[in-house]
Order: sequence, then C-alpha cells, then structure tokens
Amino acid sequence: MNQRLEVLLVSTPVGPLGSGLGGGVELTVLNLAIVLRQRGHKVTIAAPETSQLESFSIVEIPGELQTLAQTQNRHDPVILPDNSVLTNLWNYAQQVADQYDIILNFAYDWLPLFLTPFFKGKLIHLVSMGSLSDVMDQAVHQAIQQCPGSIAFHTHSQAETFGLKEGYFCLSNAIDLSQYQFCAEPKNQLAWVGRISPEKGLEDAVAASQKTGIPLMIMGKIQDEAYWQTIVQNYSDAPIQYLGFLSTEKLQEQVRQCRALVMTHRWIEAFGNVAIEALACGVPVISYSRGGPTEIIRDSVTGWLVEPDNINELVQAIQKLDQIDRFVCRQQAETEYSLDALGDRIEHWLFQVISS
Repeated sequence: MNQRLEVLLVSTPVGPLGSGLGGGVELTVLNLAIVLRQRGHKVTIAAPETSQLESFSIVEIPGELQTLAQTQNRHDPVILPDNSVLTNLWNYAQQVADQYDIILNFAYDWLPLFLTPFFKGKLIHLVSMGSLSDVMDQAVHQAIQQCPGSIAFHTHSQAETFGLKEGYFCLSNAIDLSQYQFCAEPKNQLAWVGRISPEKGLEDAVAASQKTGIPLMIMGKIQDEAYWQTIVQNYSDAPIQYLGFLSTEKLQEQVRQCRALVMTHRWIEAFGNVAIEALACGVPVISYSRGGPTEIIRDSVTGWLVEPDNINELVQAIQKLDQIDRFVCRQQAETEYSLDALGDRIEHWLFQVISS
C-alpha cells in the first residue's frame, strides 16, 4: 500500500529510552521507528523524560517510573505510583489520538490494554515479555476478544505463555545489520549480554566459564546489585570481566570477538534481541531451549539449544563450537532479521489493523 501513516509510538514506562532499564524494548522502539520513517511514515515517540533515541525527537513525559513487572509476583495487586509516568503517558496519548492513524504501545502493563476498546483512535500493542501476572494475562485476552488484531508478540513461544494459539500477530524482530561487523577469527572468549537480574540466570554462564576456563565478557545493566555481588563472591575464581552497559557500537565490537554468545535465561524470553545481534557478527549462540531463542537459533547450524538449567550441557556445547560456520550465522541474520524484513512485517500488521 502507498498510504503514508501518522504513527505514535508510546514507549515503556519503566525507564527513559537510552537508560538500559527498558531492556530489549529500547532497541525495538528504535528499529521500528527507523524502518517506519524509511518507508515514508511520520513517527512520533512519547517516552519518559530524559529519553534519548538517536536522530528522533521525543515528547518527554514526566512522572514516577513504573515498577518492573519481572520483579513482582504473579498474584501481586496492580500498583501505580503517585504522579505515575504510565498514566501521564496515556493521558497524553488520549489527548492527541485524533492526530494519528495508529498508536503503538510498548508498555507491558494492564492500563493501555484495558483502554483499547475505549480509545478514540486505533490502539495496538507489542507485548514485550511472556506471561508474568494474572492481571496482565486477563488484559491481553480481553484486548484480543474486544479488538481482534490489536496484539502482537515477538514469537509464538511467547504467545503460548498466555495460553494463546491464535488471534495475535507474530512480528518477530530485527536489527540494523549495517551496525554489526562480521568477525571470522574470534578470540578465545565467550559473551553474555543482558540485564543483570535473577531471571536472566547469569550465574550459569559464569559457572560454565569457570568449568571451561574460557573468559566470559559480561555486558548489560546491573539491575540487581545484590544479585551481582553474590555471583562475584560465589565465583571468585571464574575468568569473568564486566564491561558495563554498552552502546550498540561498543557492544558489537566486543561480541564479535567472542567464540559464542551464551544465553542462560530462567524465564521465557519473548524473543532475544541479543541472539540476532550476535548472529549478525557471525557469532554462534548457545542458549537454553526455552522461549524465543528456540525460534531463532538453528540447532547445530547457527548455535546450540541445550536443556534448560543444565550447566554440563552448556559446557558440552561450548566444546563443539568449532562445528559452527560463522558465515552461516551472518547469513541467517541477513535473511531473517534485517530492517527491511521487519518493515514488511510491521506494515502488514498496521495496514491490517487500519483496514479492519
């Protein structure tokens, strides 16, 4: 279709864009904004104040940040802080709704989902995580029932955690491949990338590093300082190095020099942006066979899927890395996870919603 859309992207309320608090959502917002603009659509982004996103201007919304959903228990009540940035974001979105053809929500929260049938404009949602709370599950199901086509997930594995087999759009994800350089001859080291918090299972990657003697480069935002300090104390002899929360440029410089990316998540990853970032550098991915990465990694071709929470299998996979062709890893990223491929998928969903 040649129609040019006015699109409002409403970001996550857990942190400003560029802070790292939003995890993979921050990269997803950026990539969707880029590809929509490339295709001639007008993009506006609303996000918590102090947000920064490359060449995009942002409507900064003040307010108290929302608590991370993954730090709460399944049956916890819904809590909104005073002067909540979540409510401020959606007050703003409601005020300007008639200026946009479609509004895309990135908040993993019940509020925008609840608003869907009452909203003045076309409101749709990209769900960023698997099922974590009863309240969120109910909100997802109600939005699908009341407004068919309004929900997208990154993977079918993610949708299944909500008990869904149909009624949603599967968007997958993508990256700007031009920002990731291929490396054919890595150093003898491994990479681990992600938020440093218990659900990411960093200690298993550290244990595998200790068992193999191969250094582990750790990159990501420390969200749980006590958890990180416990790992450091329990594995004082492990050959690990913490490099901090890095920009895309610095991240790929480090990852591409590694023999593999190790993913040791204890929860259902909705997708796993770090997996496709590694593949884009020609880096195989060793992951627990759990959630989104199972739909990305081609077992024994571009990496290895191993039994969840099994450190011995992680070690065995590390020992087989020479069987993986790094050129094939890069080819998979180019074929399946380019911005152009994402552009086709997001336009298909947006025009499907508008025409319904």
